[in-house]
Amino acid sequence: MKKLILLLIIYLAFISLGLPDALLGSAWPTMFENLNVPIDYAGIISMIVAAGTVISSLFSGSLIQKIGEAKVTTISVILTAIALMGFSYSHHFLFLCLLSIPLGLGAGSVDAALNNYVALHYQARHMN
Repeated sequence: MKKLILLLIIYLAFISLGLPDALLGSAWPTMFENLNVPIDYAGIISMIVAAGTVISSLFSGSLIQKIGEAKVTTISVILTAIALMGFSYSHHFLFLCLLSIPLGLGAGSVDAALNNYVALHYQARHMN
């Protein structure tokens, strides 16, 4: 039963990984006007997040070996939450760009840590 509850929490975490990307896309039509930037600046934010995700995914293997999946996931969720809270209070495009760094780093590490945990502790069908 404990393993099933943990799997449900992991599934919820995977679903939450995609929410910030979708929220930026739906909120940007209002945000760019308030920030006084062109509409295509959303791509800059998306690319910073994507770069952070790739970088953290590349380094997460060694980090997981050093401190474990639980700590990597916890730290990454905290990074992501702080970045999203900052997004909600930001009134400057540059601040959004700075907050995109921990958002990307957190998202990539959460993804890698959860994938690693599920691959090691559950059947292959749970990965799909």
